[in-house]
Amino acid sequence: MILAIVFLPLLAAAIAGLGNKAIGATPAKLVTTGALFVSCLLSWPIFIGFLGGHTPATVTPVLDWIHSGSLNVAWALRVDTMTAVMLVVITTVSALVHLYSWGYMSEDPDQPRFFAYLCLFTFAMLMLVTADSLIQMFFGWEGVGLASYLLIGFWFRKPSANAAAIKAFVVNRVGDLGFMLGIFGTFLVFNTVSIPAILAAAPSMAGSTIGFLGFRADTMTVLCLLLFVGAMGKSAQLGLHTWLPDAMEGPTPVSALIHAATMVTAGVFMVCRLSPMFEVAPAALEVVRWVGAATCLFAATCGLVQTDIKRVIAYSTCSQLGYMFFAAGIGAYGAAMFHLFTHAFFKALLFLGAGSVIHAMHHEQDMRYYGGLRKEIPLTFWGMMMGTLAITGVGLPFVDIGFAGFYSKDAIIEAAWAAGQPGTWFVGVLVALLTAFYSWRLMFLTFWGKPRWVNSEHIQHAVHDAHGHGHDDHHAHGHDAHHADETHHNPAQAEDAGDAPSPHGPRQQDLQVGTGGYHPHESPLPMLVPLIVLSIGAIAAGFVFAPFFIGAETGGAFWRGALFFNEHLMHGIHGVPEPIKLATAIAMLLGLGTAWYAYIANPRFPAALSDQFGVLYRFLLNKWYFDELYHLLFVRPAFAIGRFLWHRGDEQTINRFGPDGSAWVVQMGSRAAGKLQSGYVYSYAFVMLIGLTAAVTWVIAG
Repeated sequence: MILAIVFLPLLAAAIAGLGNKAIGATPAKLVTTGALFVSCLLSWPIFIGFLGGHTPATVTPVLDWIHSGSLNVAWALRVDTMTAVMLVVITTVSALVHLYSWGYMSEDPDQPRFFAYLCLFTFAMLMLVTADSLIQMFFGWEGVGLASYLLIGFWFRKPSANAAAIKAFVVNRVGDLGFMLGIFGTFLVFNTVSIPAILAAAPSMAGSTIGFLGFRADTMTVLCLLLFVGAMGKSAQLGLHTWLPDAMEGPTPVSALIHAATMVTAGVFMVCRLSPMFEVAPAALEVVRWVGAATCLFAATCGLVQTDIKRVIAYSTCSQLGYMFFAAGIGAYGAAMFHLFTHAFFKALLFLGAGSVIHAMHHEQDMRYYGGLRKEIPLTFWGMMMGTLAITGVGLPFVDIGFAGFYSKDAIIEAAWAAGQPGTWFVGVLVALLTAFYSWRLMFLTFWGKPRWVNSEHIQHAVHDAHGHGHDDHHAHGHDAHHADETHHNPAQAEDAGDAPSPHGPRQQDLQVGTGGYHPHESPLPMLVPLIVLSIGAIAAGFVFAPFFIGAETGGAFWRGALFFNEHLMHGIHGVPEPIKLATAIAMLLGLGTAWYAYIANPRFPAALSDQFGVLYRFLLNKWYFDELYHLLFVRPAFAIGRFLWHRGDEQTINRFGPDGSAWVVQMGSRAAGKLQSGYVYSYAFVMLIGLTAAVTWVIAG
């Protein structure tokens, strides 16, 4: 069964990718989507078996892979509780994304390639989570990196998509260098790359030291920090996060797959999988905790002011990943995996809901063009409402009833208090407030207020241009929207305006002209069915599965050694004081109330606030200037070095004395020799006479 789950997506990717236009779009979509639904249907019984405690952990050998000295690596598929959790997350979200893409990508001329890439992405992630060795995990790790590059840059005729794909690839290579060094170091210390063998031997290495960068350091701390650098890259933690917002250049289904079920969850999974190693390295856990908390806060502040609907959700993903890492950093690995599990449902729901809004608004992504859409696209509205209620953690603390995020996110925040980390707890509560604000800001700007897409001067110009100039080729390839220019004016001043402020409008060929301008439309059924299914997950995933993931009594039996489960900490979660339990609910209500006041009750308040705190506003709008800082520190010096080596090294040195120099010598020699070949007998006789004279002189002189 596990072989079919893992390799069906690979087979489908090969058929769709190699067959491409020869087999046509519909057969390619049928093969890939069918393969993913089969994998999904086979994954859920495995997961349910682990819930019931009846399924043992298994290892299914595939083939012998590497034999080199003491390094012996077999390709095998390990299935335990962690694998079962990831199997249902990956295959369920991926199958729904495939179905959603039938509607969203219906007009794209290159659908077989797109669906092949989606299947390849899923196969690589399945290979990562079923790995029985670090080498096999690295194979899947690099596979999702490759697939993300292909999918983010799917519309390769868009320069911005190419730039985003390259950025994601390069930033992840930085993280992967740390991951590789961690794998090398682990093999050096344990003389094996087998994950079960490493985890079993890890406690015996407590207190040992290893030579690193010229000095002695704690062995497990060095190994865990190097491995965590890899996790920071894949899961977009502060410092290596800059690729994630730009990944929005890919089609919206790609965003949902990357953010909810595949690439960005790989780092969290790896840290939890190797949790027995991290438990022996408390200093490394401190780094994990603070990096997670810092990322959580940073991304939430950036999400407050973004105007692109997908970028708001992207920064939300970054922030929620921070929650997962600081949960791991305090030893609450079960809570981290639980939030990963619930997050997959409501984040996929939010991204696919955003894609439905973009589809309804003719591929416009700027929320400042929206407003009043809840009556125009009601099913999309209710889907995104369920996702918003889940991510903001709406629930009743003492009755213990709520949406998915209420159980998983609150468990992480309460675990921070129970672990004696009040600073981390405060960051978690503050971010809960910010999360509620930017999530409801998105909802109010999109679905409430007056429609800013009706009879606006901006739209009328677009209609005029459409009639006067025909087809708009603003999108060189593909149909996701351009990004509005966020720097040419103060966006907050226009959030309550009747006219959309951006100089760019919806695609002109899609405008439906009528008495009210143009009219949003609900998405087709293939796009709505995934929203309905994911809404059920956003509602029920928390209260159904909380006892298994974080139950003080049942959690240990569920995980069965698949990760380090701290029963004492889980007991502590259920024993935190009542004011601590209420804190996150109060923070959520404050965020909701502030967003309601700013965007419903007093829509001019955001503009006044951004004018009052212009420096802070621009700081957040420009994402703390990380991109500018990296451009100054790394990009410009790299280009300067490249230009120096090109002009001075290659052209003026290597070419001058190498190919060009040798060619010059040959050329001059051939010219001189050519002058001697005159064809005149007296010239040859003269040369012979000179030669004979020189020979006689040499003999006499000798």
